[in-house]
Amino acid sequence: MIKLSGDSLTLDEMEQILYKNVPIALDEEALQRVRKSREAVERIVQQDKTVYGINTGFGKFSDVKIDERDTKDLQRNLIRSHACGVGEPFPEVVSRAMVVLRLNALLKGFSGIRAEVLERFAYMVNNGIHPVIPQQGSLGASGDLAPLSHLALVLLGEGFVWQNGKHVPASAVWNELKIEPVVLEAKEGLALINGTQAMTAQGVVNYLEAEKLAYSSEWIAAMTMEALHGITDAFHPAIHEARGYKEQVDVAARMLDLLEGSQLTTIQGEKRVQDAYSIRCIPQVHGASWQVLAYVKEKLEIEMNAATDNPLIFDEGETVVSGGNFHGQPIAFAMDFLKIAVAELANISERRIERLVNPQLNEGLPPFLSAQPGLQSGAMILQYSAASLVSENKTLAHPASVDSIPSSGNQEDHVSMGTIGSRHAQQIIKNSRNVLAIEALCAMTGCNARGIEQMAPKTKQQLNALLKIVQPIDCDRIFAPDIEDIATFLAM
Repeated sequence: MIKLSGDSLTLDEMEQILYKNVPIALDEEALQRVRKSREAVERIVQQDKTVYGINTGFGKFSDVKIDERDTKDLQRNLIRSHACGVGEPFPEVVSRAMVVLRLNALLKGFSGIRAEVLERFAYMVNNGIHPVIPQQGSLGASGDLAPLSHLALVLLGEGFVWQNGKHVPASAVWNELKIEPVVLEAKEGLALINGTQAMTAQGVVNYLEAEKLAYSSEWIAAMTMEALHGITDAFHPAIHEARGYKEQVDVAARMLDLLEGSQLTTIQGEKRVQDAYSIRCIPQVHGASWQVLAYVKEKLEIEMNAATDNPLIFDEGETVVSGGNFHGQPIAFAMDFLKIAVAELANISERRIERLVNPQLNEGLPPFLSAQPGLQSGAMILQYSAASLVSENKTLAHPASVDSIPSSGNQEDHVSMGTIGSRHAQQIIKNSRNVLAIEALCAMTGCNARGIEQMAPKTKQQLNALLKIVQPIDCDRIFAPDIEDIATFLAM
């Protein structure tokens, strides 16, 4: 059981909630803050004070006063009108993350929402009720309005939820459970949708996948080194300590650990003096990507515990302030940075693939790792596929955050596009995973040709795990299933 309080949620806890279905509970002290904040909203309504989002229109309509008897209609209309997302839905795991993160943000007690609405969110998480949320349509300020509106629709008994991989009406689910949909009160619709939880939820999943892929890239690179008789001197601790980047030092240490006991690697001068950059500079390049991952992790864990709606309620209602915490710029930058870091893992991997298959570079391995060069093409087109993927990554890595389009009659005249950046980061991770899967297939083929018995114990253990799902290239076959199977293995 993981207790949510709005202040201390971590990526490790999110991983347990998302992938291990660990249930959540709501911190009672946080619920007390929520109740006091709600009392403040109710006083504002009773006293007929004019406060944005409570009894006014939204965006450019903020100067339109709304009568007290229309506040419920105002919130329902807001959700319906803003639920205009398009395209393929976010994966179910991202939808689950979105519900958890919106719940955690509202538990901070600055939003004026009722505790029973948050308890319904917790019920949804613990019972696997995940909204179907289209991926496209968010500008990333004022928050992720369109995606979060599709999330909120489910509370109202509208929209769709995931069930056994299919989309079913939310109304049917609530009817089956004999639970009444939520009727939103003043400010609650705005509190539900004014936030950055779509980009952050996808960002959380991105980070967890990217971290796993970064570790995998190291043992795959180690296998490639063995297949190419790579020189381990380049990982000598003194080199990396002399530069001073901790992540670079750590990668070099892990590479030496992975290759300890190998009879296939060499030392400088034994076969040649030095390796090409894609081998020799693994700590420098991979280490730089690890630096980015650390940055992204820091920003995500701040945003996961942030109040990102508007207006925010302080001092038990004495202070209600309109601001811009819904602006997704911090996560937009983080996702754009993550795109570059993961794309570089694929870039350098593709160069190692080229060295494995090119007969002028692969230290005597068969040309293109072919069992019968000429008659059989071997891994020739595997390298083509990798090159295509890294080229596509270069387009996707263009920063989304440098773009902005004014909206809401120019009231919202600068936006983050953070959700676009987050979605593109996910595609880059998928592409890069496939590139590394291709490198793994080529490296295991090279190691098999050299003699598996001469491999380091740790790389041999990884190769044996791969052998349970795919075989080295011993003849031409359809390689697409091999790439998919290894990519699935890397994602596990």
